[in-house]
Amino acid sequence: MKQISTGSPFEAQLGYSRAIVKGGWCFVSGVTGYDYATMAMPESALSQAQNCFATIDRVLAEAGFTMTDIVRVRYTITDATLVEQIAPALAAALGAIRPAATMVVAGLIRPEMMVEIEVTAFRG
Repeated sequence: MKQISTGSPFEAQLGYSRAIVKGGWCFVSGVTGYDYATMAMPESALSQAQNCFATIDRVLAEAGFTMTDIVRVRYTITDATLVEQIAPALAAALGAIRPAATMVVAGLIRPEMMVEIEVTAFRG
């Protein structure tokens, strides 16, 4: 088993890894829209979703996977009206891959967070 970290302070505070690689699987924890270099959060849901996918891409690469290995995605958004706003980022990142997906409307742990994306990748 291999643990991967993005250096987010939430990982240590909440006791989790950004991703875990086990065999041919990579489980990426929910990623929010922070730019981890600056820990800044964009104001738009679209920019947050784009940042989520940029982080997911980097984490998968570190784990030896690619975006095309994604087989499952779970989206959490804070308001159903955000779907239209984030749709371009979803289509750009996963439109050709078309993994199994679930979208949930729920609150997130910080008020500035509008989007959280979790993926599972398989290389087999």
